Amino acid sequence: MEDLKGLGVELHPVELKTSVDPSGMSIMLMAEGAAAFDELTRENQDDLLVAQHKNAWPNLFRAARFIPAVEYIQASRQRAVLIEEMHKLFSDYDVIVTPTYGGNQLLITNLTGHPALCLPNGFGENGSPTSITFLANLFDEEKLIMLGKAYQEITEWNKKRPPLFGEK
Repeated sequence: MEDLKGLGVELHPVELKTSVDPSGMSIMLMAEGAAAFDELTRENQDDLLVAQHKNAWPNLFRAARFIPAVEYIQASRQRAVLIEEMHKLFSDYDVIVTPTYGGNQLLITNLTGHPALCLPNGFGENGSPTSITFLANLFDEEKLIMLGKAYQEITEWNKKRPPLFGEK
């Protein structure tokens, strides 16, 4: 946040709070993913994917085939409300800054289509890379790109490699 302040960005606290719970709409993402990889599943090629644990993509693709149409339509109705509420929230902000895995932002933006730009911002105690995400309103990707470019120009995280991967 200090880096962003150094760029002259005016920061205000904001909460991605909506009247609908986005977690109930995750079935839509499962169904959309399953539709994208339908041929893979139908031809049993999903068995060749390495990850086969409970929540691995192949098993989510298979499970999505059993989502009732009524539940999908109800989730779609809630998704429309979510999109409207997020659009309204963004009318007050150019960009929202959030931890990449903070709260429901990843689920929300996947459901609403709001653009997100994820950038490296350091390393955790175990050496794994960490990141920050910039969010913008629909069709405002240029704001993310401009802020992301400015952020990368004053930091060097995009040029560093995690310690476990060694230097170039």
